[in-house]
Amino acid sequence: MSLAPWLLAAAASTAGFTTPHLATTPPPHAVQFDGRTYVDHGLVAAGRVPAGTLDFMGDTLGSFSSLGVQAGQWRRTRDGYEGVLWTLPDRGRNDPDAGLFYDYAGRLERLRMTLRLPRAGQPAGETLTLLPDGGLTLRDFEGQPFTGADPGAHTVVQGGFTLPSPASGPGAGKISLDAESLQFTADGHFYIGDEYTANVYYFDPAGRLRGVIEPPPAIAPRRDGLPAFGSLQAPQHGRRNNQGVEGLGLSPDGKRLFVALQSALVQDTAAGEHAGRRDTRVLVYDVSGHALPKRPIGHYVVQLPIYTHKGNGKPADRTAAQSELRVLDDSRFLLLARDGAGLGADKPEPVVYKSILLVDTAGASNLAGSRYERGDTSLLASPASTALKPGIKPMRWTELINLLDPDRLAQVGLDLDVAAGPHPGLMSEKWEAMALLPALDPARPDDWLLLVGNDNDFIARRCVMQGHGCDSAFDNDNRVLVYRLTLPGPAKPRGKHRPR
Repeated sequence: MSLAPWLLAAAASTAGFTTPHLATTPPPHAVQFDGRTYVDHGLVAAGRVPAGTLDFMGDTLGSFSSLGVQAGQWRRTRDGYEGVLWTLPDRGRNDPDAGLFYDYAGRLERLRMTLRLPRAGQPAGETLTLLPDGGLTLRDFEGQPFTGADPGAHTVVQGGFTLPSPASGPGAGKISLDAESLQFTADGHFYIGDEYTANVYYFDPAGRLRGVIEPPPAIAPRRDGLPAFGSLQAPQHGRRNNQGVEGLGLSPDGKRLFVALQSALVQDTAAGEHAGRRDTRVLVYDVSGHALPKRPIGHYVVQLPIYTHKGNGKPADRTAAQSELRVLDDSRFLLLARDGAGLGADKPEPVVYKSILLVDTAGASNLAGSRYERGDTSLLASPASTALKPGIKPMRWTELINLLDPDRLAQVGLDLDVAAGPHPGLMSEKWEAMALLPALDPARPDDWLLLVGNDNDFIARRCVMQGHGCDSAFDNDNRVLVYRLTLPGPAKPRGKHRPR
């Protein structure tokens, strides 16, 4: 098999991506990273759930903010695979600018999936079937459902933790949850990353909250010295508005939990705001002895890609926010970074950047236990630039998958024609979910299937939320793309750099 000569530098481009970053050669694509070869064999299948589908609670089924498959729920069949796919919706249909929120109960959606792979030489097609099959309601320490409604400044204490809760209106008295990331453990428990608090919540297999991993003080959102969990007023330090725990994942051995913020903290945001929030933080927790550690053992910085939102060649002015991660071992992980263009976006701007990066903590500065965890000390050398302070080394990365491959997308009925206006085939704006599953191929033991899903924001011509209509002018279907990858095994340990 010949591999296309496709190799990118193992670091973020300083200049950024100023024109649409499109794949120009057919797969397979190989990339060298730390002396090992990773291969993207391309898009092999796709599937969708129509936007107007109702879920097990009678609401519109939408928002694939994260994907997960429990242990034992994935198997090879004669012509492909079958399994049970769990999807995580966020806080329900909402319009923050208008102050519109619903009392949307936190939940997991269960889908039966069947995947038929194309024969050698055949193009990809919509051969992934996804059938809704019930779900699981998430409940707090006291057994009550969560709400997606914005909490404002109000909090309650539950289980010994200060948590967000609306004082009045939709969801009053319930714990607010904006769920963005999901990871199952081997025994059926699961972690969920939250946007409001930047907490990681730990649930039992029945969906009952059993514990909380609170972030270091530097990450927790605060305003005037108080928790600032709401999304309608920006905090003064900590996680940015709507930029909480967007990605989390366990290492395959179940010993390390990686947690990533969507973009830079308030204190790490440089001038320019949109392009100045590229220095985001990734925490690593040792969960081998206890599911709820108090402090991370690893705390790293990844410099996210930046791009020009109009794609016209002018200087980069936006950050490609990270939207999901999946862990390969105790140092390597996949990170999904994307722009804000496509079906569902507020403006018809060109689709410029949607990629999956291969990232490694090896050799990066470990900030665990340092002053960068305790207060609001910035990582930046100067407020005018995203350059880090001397001595802080970011994680290295290289691009593994470019989702913007017009020829392969066309095979599954998708395109990048924003100028045509909202239409069923337009590539969705928010790709936010990944699931990494073994290919179970004895002849190619290092091969994996990567499922990538979109958050459609519950946009549907016929939308129902808590018994109320929430119709849009068009449908934005729930979609999953399937890629085949070759991922070599873990590398030998490397040294760590640890500033104080």
